[in-house]
Amino acid sequence: MHDTPQESDWKAFRRMVPELRERYLGRRIPKLLAVLQDESLTPTERFWKVEERIDKEAKVLRKCLDGHSRSRMFLFIMQMRRSRMLTDEDLEPFSDELREQIQRASAI
Repeated sequence: MHDTPQESDWKAFRRMVPELRERYLGRRIPKLLAVLQDESLTPTERFWKVEERIDKEAKVLRKCLDGHSRSRMFLFIMQMRRSRMLTDEDLEPFSDELREQIQRASAI
């Protein structure tokens, strides 16, 4: 079903990965800061809560960003969508064929 992606799709994917990472982290950092500034928690509670959230986000980043290969690109795209790192708008650079595959798989 998911053959080796077209060269144009692979290039588009590789170009967008750094932007997706930065955007994802840009949405997460304010949440971490909010915990650090939460005066209802002790400093120790804030530290451990932030550490727990950072560990969780690091797992997401590793699942979505580590070890990209052309043959596994589709799997990474689907993981990014599940993690809300990749949006429908981000699919625009991809071929119609790949977008259709992603939409079908997302509907399952």
